[in-house]
Amino acid sequence: MGRITAITAGKGGMGKTMFAVNLASCLAMKGETTLLIDMNSGFRNLDICLGLENQVIYDIEDIIGGICTIGKALIRDRRFPALYLLSASQNPDKAEILPSHMERLCEKLSRKFDHIIIDTPSCAGKDWEASVASADSAVIVTTQEYVSLRDSDSLERKLIKNRVPDSCAVINRVKAGYDKSSLFPPISEMAEALRCPVAGIIQEDENIHIAMNSGVPVVCKKDSYVMRNFMNILGRLFPEEAAAE
Repeated sequence: MGRITAITAGKGGMGKTMFAVNLASCLAMKGETTLLIDMNSGFRNLDICLGLENQVIYDIEDIIGGICTIGKALIRDRRFPALYLLSASQNPDKAEILPSHMERLCEKLSRKFDHIIIDTPSCAGKDWEASVASADSAVIVTTQEYVSLRDSDSLERKLIKNRVPDSCAVINRVKAGYDKSSLFPPISEMAEALRCPVAGIIQEDENIHIAMNSGVPVVCKKDSYVMRNFMNILGRLFPEEAAAE
């Protein structure tokens, strides 16, 4: 059975979609069959970040509503033979997805894929609860700000309440000099304040933004420091796979 990982954040703008896209791409580059699920109904973005927006015909709501089979809604990213996308609908009122729907769907999908990466909604409401219903673990994407730290702590409590057994954090958009300023929490302080472990940090880099707008995961640029950083984070998230190499 495949492993299900929810990528989440306390609010929008933290970079969870960017992280989900590049984590899934790294897994696919290592030969792991990987499915990206967009659960941001009405605000889907994974298709644009992967350059697959013109290939979306069916979505996860169509599967839940019985309009199509699972296979018809899966989109293969031909740059990575092992990477697939299951898009959300752009219509937020198309179909309600309940936790029970996701549990049944992920049970079927985990038989086909080594990894399922779920890009959750930012708001911890009903859609978010459905997104994490089947998760084996979660990654909380946060930034080097006190408000983000508080939101991440609150989100971690919600993950525990929703019986997600394992979680960690990734600190995104870190800029040089932040640790020397009293205006921003030092990384060491954030790591101490968060009850879950920190799996890595991602530096602010315009190449990440350019890649997102171009529909090409930034890790496609092989041997770059960004790619190596993502691979290192992947190794901390899934140490059993790193040990198997």
